Amino acid sequence: MSVDIQEQYDKIYRYCYYKVGNSALAEDLTQETFLKYFAQNSYIEHGKKLAYLYTIARNLCIDSFRKVQPETLNDDIPDTDHFGRLELNIALRQALKTLPVREQELLLLRYANKLAVGEIASIMGISRFAVYRRTSSAIATLKTLFREEDFL
Repeated sequence: MSVDIQEQYDKIYRYCYYKVGNSALAEDLTQETFLKYFAQNSYIEHGKKLAYLYTIARNLCIDSFRKVQPETLNDDIPDTDHFGRLELNIALRQALKTLPVREQELLLLRYANKLAVGEIASIMGISRFAVYRRTSSAIATLKTLFREEDFL
């Protein structure tokens, strides 16, 4: 594999965590993604490796929603120093939820996973221009929402 496996593992984990919202499940899905990826030796040598990894991860996340899973409680209690960041984090999550799912996924791939525009275009099946246009539009929408909430 020509890309750094640890870096890709972290990106796939963040992607899965974004999709399922549960760290333990995201770890399991990430591991299963790489197991399936390496089990397909024929594709690894011919196709777009990163796009294939994200396709596997997306399908596994979709499959996980089809299964009924109990919700786990998180025992982490934030420190008082982190309440400002926590409030901003909550506001950002709420603002992101107002965007269409495709734009949410686009922002995750671009800014959380730091993928190149060409890689995102390949993964999402759109042109590079569309990636730039949709990213700019999503950011403009978020800025407007944050100005309305007096965060900016």
